[in-house]
Amino acid sequence: MKKGHILISIFAALCVHAQADAQRIKGSDTLLPLTQELAEEYLAGHPDDEIIVTGGGSGVGIAALPENTTDIAMASRRIKFSEKMKFAGLNLDAREVIVAYDALAVVVNPSNPVDSLTREQLEAIFRGKITNWKDVGGEDRKIVVYSRETSSGTYEFFKESVLENKNYMSSILSMPATGAIIQSVRQTKGAIGYIGLAYLNRYVKPLAVSYDGGGHYAYPSVDTAADGSYPIVRPLYYYYDARKEAAVAPFISYALSQEGQQSVLEQGFIPVPRTDGQADGKGEND
Repeated sequence: MKKGHILISIFAALCVHAQADAQRIKGSDTLLPLTQELAEEYLAGHPDDEIIVTGGGSGVGIAALPENTTDIAMASRRIKFSEKMKFAGLNLDAREVIVAYDALAVVVNPSNPVDSLTREQLEAIFRGKITNWKDVGGEDRKIVVYSRETSSGTYEFFKESVLENKNYMSSILSMPATGAIIQSVRQTKGAIGYIGLAYLNRYVKPLAVSYDGGGHYAYPSVDTAADGSYPIVRPLYYYYDARKEAAVAPFISYALSQEGQQSVLEQGFIPVPRTDGQADGKGEND
């Protein structure tokens, strides 16, 4: 074999080896930008390590664990019973860590005069029972309802919290990512959708929400989510196989450290109250 071919072969082998040793994190699009930021900060202090972070949705991340195509699954919902049973059948011991909390903001087009809705009104809108903005104090305009796709943990949580586990309307417009919802709501005067608090920008308008029939309304913010006055708040999870704990613990410990949780806050999420178990990166056995 020629010397040039040998060098190329060695380089290719080293690349494959590095890819195999890289820590893989996959799943929730809500957690994607936060985890990318945490990974960059972690790698700044661990230049010999490698972390590959990709999205796809909570369901995609959790499904990748038993397939061994990820080391950490990012999820914006809790693991389902059916997923637990699948893991048990494969002798996979899934560990759970809450890495942050997130408020879901209900958003409309900035031109929409409606500023607030009750949970009951939101349920009726997303189930197709209320179809015109005039029925909730707005203009005579058709409501165009946007949602995340069914593999999204955000979709699951909104259904559980706002719709009380009732089904979405059959004609709902499913979007593959948060950015697509923001763009659609921005371009459609009658639109409504929901996004993570960290994604709020000037192109969409958040609504104040009431969970007590209109007695108290709160706008989504880090402060209102932290003090409990804003009702649509959820934990965000990392899941991993207990057999890989030694490999994933350093990064998870960083995410839960004071420095990591400061990044959580700066990215628009709500930090996790520190506990001994979270401080060393160990989650509870799920």
